[in-house]
Formats: sequence, structure tokens, C-alpha cells
Amino acid sequence: MALWMVRAGRRGEYAEKFIKDHCFYITWSDLNCDLAGFHSRDEIKEKLREIYPDVKTNTIRIWASQIWMGSHEISAGDWVILPLKSQPSIWIGEVVQGYQFDPAAASPYFHRISVKWIGENIPRSNFAQDLLFSFGSALTICRISRNNAEERLRNMEKNRWTAGSDGYVTVDLPSDETEETFQDVEELARDQIIRLIGSRFKGHELARLVNGILAAQGYHTFMSPPGPDGGVDILAGTGPLGFGEPRLCVQVKSQDTPVELKEIKALKGAMQDSQATQGLFVSWGGYKSSVKEQSSFFSVRLWGKNELLAALFQTYEKLDPELRADLPLKQIWTLTDEE
Repeated sequence: MALWMVRAGRRGEYAEKFIKDHCFYITWSDLNCDLAGFHSRDEIKEKLREIYPDVKTNTIRIWASQIWMGSHEISAGDWVILPLKSQPSIWIGEVVQGYQFDPAAASPYFHRISVKWIGENIPRSNFAQDLLFSFGSALTICRISRNNAEERLRNMEKNRWTAGSDGYVTVDLPSDETEETFQDVEELARDQIIRLIGSRFKGHELARLVNGILAAQGYHTFMSPPGPDGGVDILAGTGPLGFGEPRLCVQVKSQDTPVELKEIKALKGAMQDSQATQGLFVSWGGYKSSVKEQSSFFSVRLWGKNELLAALFQTYEKLDPELRADLPLKQIWTLTDEE
């Protein structure tokens, strides 16, 4: 078995189609030709130069290598890792049929590899940091071979993809990077921040973090003490005393399991009891699909890990010093190669 990592577009824009179609696509626009007919990477390079005459030579070389792997090296029985951009989770599929070409498909879906999803929406925090480092390549298609990754993922599959089930207690990050992996530094940093929040803000502590973010956004807040809260962790309103609108009723769940629709309905009931105009539900473990399908944008907002991180980054400098001490972050600016 070979282990591969694929990405569903620069912003994850193809992920929903990948998952729904039970496949992944080699998503280079305008590449409407049967890749099985090419006999070397050099032949693919020539075709890419013809289609993309303004692209740099080195970029063409990197693209050709990835396209070759997708069309000639990935085969039935291999495993494919699909990291999502929309949420901090990973899908894992087993290839059931290798490269197929469909000239009638819409661009960029000419080239597909069919998979059976064997791991769905696995939290990134379930994987050891060195595996996430390997998954952090910014390439669209690459093979994962370091750190005994194949065997460790098989161990995780046997244990339902639970955290720490890869057979390793601690693993050092690789110190000698010799392959061309082009690490996505931002994604790796987010993984580390998520791990830290998950370890330091368990249970009621996550409500304390959300309360601090809302206060930094200008809300006057009241947070329920630890213990049974009647469906309300935080009440928040604008103005000096919190009597202004919007008036928020907030529920925070720190468990790793996704929230079900009944819990959103319970929040709506609590909103009526507290005379709140809007609700905010924060779920560290995400949401069942039925929740997103039936949620109301103008009455209840849903925060998962991504939304919580976005709010944290926007307000971090205004957070209470005690919170910042518990979650020490530093912003770093770096250049990025858009190609």
C-alpha cells in the first residue's frame, strides 16, 4: 500500500465534490487530455508549457511531477489523505480504481481516481504532530512515506481513528527535510494552537475563552459558574451594562463529538427564556450535517474550531492578560509564493 496526500484546491473549494463523488480529481484547469497517454514526466512538462506559457519553468516541473503521480503511480488499494480547509479535520479514502479520463467532464474534473471513504471527518488533533507535519505539504498531490505513516494509520483505523492510536507515544518532528515538501506553515501553526486550546481549555475553561473573546469584541458578559447551566453558558449584550442589542445567549461544548440538532433546539429555547435576540453555539467537536442544514443564519450562529480561531486571532491583543498568558501567541509575517 502506498499513502498519498491530496488537496482539494488552494482554498479547499473542491472538497465537497470530492467527498460527494467518492473520488478525487487532478484539478488543473484546461488540462483536457488523457494523461495515461504520456510516457514520462518530460512529456507532461511539454504539454503544460503549451497550456500555461506564462508559468515559471520550476513551477511547471513541480506540477508535472504531481500530475504524473496522480495519473501513473496511484493505484487500487492505496490510501489517500484529504485534509479539509473548511474545518480542522481529515478524510481518508482507499483507492478502488486508479486514473480515469473523462473528456466530456467540466473543467477541472477531467481526471479522477475513485475512492471508498474509510475515515470521515477525523479531527486533526487525533493525529500525532509528526504525521500532521507530513500532511502539511502545500503540494496538491504527494506521497507520504516518513515516520512509518502507513503502518500507524492502519493502527488508527483498527481503533476507529482515535487520538493516540497510531502506536506511538511521542515522536520527534523530522529535523532533516530532504524532500521537496513545501510545508504549509500556517496550517501547521493552526494545528499546534488547536492542540494547546484542546489541552488547556477543557470543559468550562473553553467557555472562559469564548467569554474573553466576546468581551474583547465589546460585549458586556455574564458567564455561568461551572456545573449545570440550564443551556446557557454566557449571556452577552452591548452597552455599559449589557442592555443593548444584539443580546446573545451562548452555549459552549468542549467535547470532541459533533453536536446534534436537539442541542441547537435547546439553545433556541434558552434564548426565549433569557429574552435573547440571537444565539451563539460554540462546538469544539463540530456539528452533525443535519445541524448545518436546518440552522438559521439570522437567529443562531455556529462556531466550530475554525470560527473560534478566526475570532481569537481578531481579538487576541484585546484579550484579558490572564487569558493571553494561558494561550501565548505571536503573529509572524512571512512571504508566500502564490504559484
